[in-house]
Amino acid sequence: QVQLVESGGGLVQPGGSLRLSCVASGFTRNAYAIGWFRQAPGKEREGVSSISRRDGSTLYTDSVKGRFTISRDNVQNTVYLQMNSLKPEDPAVYYCASSKWGVDDSLHPGEYDYWGQGTQVTVSS
Repeated sequence: QVQLVESGGGLVQPGGSLRLSCVASGFTRNAYAIGWFRQAPGKEREGVSSISRRDGSTLYTDSVKGRFTISRDNVQNTVYLQMNSLKPEDPAVYYCASSKWGVDDSLHPGEYDYWGQGTQVTVSS
């Protein structure tokens, strides 16, 4: 059974920073991606960033490029999302997820099959 647990969300002022963590357990494979997604009220879930567990290659959605950085610690089975220069349009519940068999990197929620419970990010002055 694969389990993913996010942490690190909270309230931050515009321009501030947060670092989200995603701890994975139950994996027996090393070749797939971990992705970060977010969902704001009334909106569809969107892909924010992903990182390949095989070679560390990364993807970012355009709106976070230059502000967010995804990284991994394969020994600790943890993926991080460093979020800087947070904007009023960034608040959402942020989820991490593990990709389906053979998907090495993707920002499409449909290509992920295991999900964490989410962590809330709020940006407000």
